[in-house]
Amino acid sequence: MISHPLRLAAGLLLVLSLMASLSPARADTSRYAAFVVDQNTGVVLHSRQSEATRYPASLTKMMTLYMLFEAMEAGEIGLNDPIRISARAANAPPSRLDLPIGSTISAEDAIRALVVRSANDVAVAVGERLGGTESGFAAAMTTRAHELGLPGTTFRNASGLPDSRQVTTARDMARLAIALQRDFPQYFQYFDETRFVWDGRTYRNHNTLVGRVEGVDGLKTGYIRASGFNVVVSAERGEHRLIAVIMGGPTAASRDAHAEELLEAAFSTLEQRDDRLLFAALSSPRINPIRQQALIAMDVAALGLADPVEMGSAQAAPPLRIVLADESSQLADARPATRSAPDEPSLLRGA
Repeated sequence: MISHPLRLAAGLLLVLSLMASLSPARADTSRYAAFVVDQNTGVVLHSRQSEATRYPASLTKMMTLYMLFEAMEAGEIGLNDPIRISARAANAPPSRLDLPIGSTISAEDAIRALVVRSANDVAVAVGERLGGTESGFAAAMTTRAHELGLPGTTFRNASGLPDSRQVTTARDMARLAIALQRDFPQYFQYFDETRFVWDGRTYRNHNTLVGRVEGVDGLKTGYIRASGFNVVVSAERGEHRLIAVIMGGPTAASRDAHAEELLEAAFSTLEQRDDRLLFAALSSPRINPIRQQALIAMDVAALGLADPVEMGSAQAAPPLRIVLADESSQLADARPATRSAPDEPSLLRGA
């Protein structure tokens, strides 16, 4: 008779194989990458090319916001403090708020402009306000990213506008999303806003999953021609909070549909797992907890799974985790690590 952990793993692998087969046309593109993780446990539910080098596009603004939140907590800037718009900021390519040179925007409105409008002029202004120059701010962003456990990420600007040296990975963007929620829960509600009003005009959030898909409460979308359509999504249902990253979608609609597919499949998997574990707990005789841990560890070891994945900026891992990935990432683990170089980007607006 197969033990409960083995049945659990088999069930997860079955759902993961179904998840990996979703939308094969999207998975074939060299820009594609995907990663889904349970933030509360660190269990990786789906991983496709999650360590491959990709362009972040406006996902970059998540790091800009992290730096802004950190400066707020350090007392360097307040929500009502003005941020001045320089000539360089005012001339940033779209999308933007079209702020005139010499005007100001409050730090709180800047947060909303970055989250909802993905305003490049505001991103440049924030970078200059915190770093003196945008390039200096980008260097500080990179240093902080590496401290947070984002080894595959390099920033060259605050907005995500095209730069061949500005790169990341799907796994790194998941780590950043976890760090934002973990380190700044007091500001995380901004990612859940669906609209932003500025100068009499209403801007709607590019992340249409917010408010439409059950449990989704952020985070950010991104697009340049070289990256395709990217999104990082945070969603919570019951005891589980998932972070899903999709990169390289051919359209915004297909990217969003794929993200929704992965979230639904992952939540369904976790719900089935919870039901199985509850049934097992109610129907199984009680045994010594130390003996139980030993038996579980033996069952997991017998599966021949990859070692647990360290989530970098995540909180300390529980004593035992089952980390499952799809076939392509398991094969990649067996080969020497290589980092694919993305195509040269061409200038197109970030979103």
